Amino acid sequence: MSRHLERLLQLDALLRLPLRQTAENLAEALEVSERTVRNDLNFLRDRYFAPLEWSKAKGYHYTDSDWRLPTITLSKGELFALTLGARMLEAYAGSAYVGELRSAIARLGERLPEQTWVDLQQIADERILFRSGAEINLDPNVWHQLEDACQTHKTVQMTYYTAGRNATSDRQIDPYVLHIYRGTNPYVIGYCHTRKEVRWFRVDRITQLQVLKETFVPDPTFDAKDHLEMIFQHEAGGLPQPVAIWFDAKTSPYIRERRWHATQEIQEHADGSLTLCMTVRGLQDLKRWVLGYGKGAIVREPLELVQLVRDEVSMMKCHYQEAKS
Repeated sequence: MSRHLERLLQLDALLRLPLRQTAENLAEALEVSERTVRNDLNFLRDRYFAPLEWSKAKGYHYTDSDWRLPTITLSKGELFALTLGARMLEAYAGSAYVGELRSAIARLGERLPEQTWVDLQQIADERILFRSGAEINLDPNVWHQLEDACQTHKTVQMTYYTAGRNATSDRQIDPYVLHIYRGTNPYVIGYCHTRKEVRWFRVDRITQLQVLKETFVPDPTFDAKDHLEMIFQHEAGGLPQPVAIWFDAKTSPYIRERRWHATQEIQEHADGSLTLCMTVRGLQDLKRWVLGYGKGAIVREPLELVQLVRDEVSMMKCHYQEAKS
């Protein structure tokens, strides 16, 4: 950073203090001459259009406290990358940050010539599209309250809708982290006072939320990275157990092209098939995932998962037989 830029940043900070600033005390604080201070003030006003004025009562001051010194220089490519990132986050993470994103990108865009900025926006809007599939109804206020509660370690009281039981319940949780799974599923992960364990809650299923005055001390044994690596998809319950799933030769390429779990190992077979082995918590999401591959996948272990798939297939068969008759 150049000495001039560093001095401008210091000068900007001094002008925002609730004090009467004169050229004399600004020069003393910056350890420069009054002439240098006046040159810097003129530079801010002329080069960066700072809303800077002087009055006998206030001294040097900003007339618009929202004005910011443009200290970040971005290339056209860097700004375009940020624009695309904003579009992606807006599409995949819901509406919690839409206002802030649009405002931030617009401010950055002021650093480019108008036509260049218009061209970038047109490309981002018309030539590169992001779609997330099914949309969710995420309340930005609930999300931002959870952000604050995670940061300040405040317990929250919430009314939560459980889709599996089609019922609501009142819960108190100590929120540890927020997690957006697959871009469109926002979760808060924390200690549930009812279940006496760490649980996941879909944020868009929280119908009411209140941040309480009570603070909590996070479980020192909880590590977010380790916790997320052990689960499959977003099911966090149960003890870790080994899983082995066989995929036929036609389905195997789709399994090889992704990393499905942090603990996974792939055993290749001579006929082109493979067996995916991993250690996971929870089996319900895993059951649904395996069924998505139809006849191309067979669960080898554990026996509990084998039975879950068998029961599901049996019930599906019954439904279709009933529909046929």
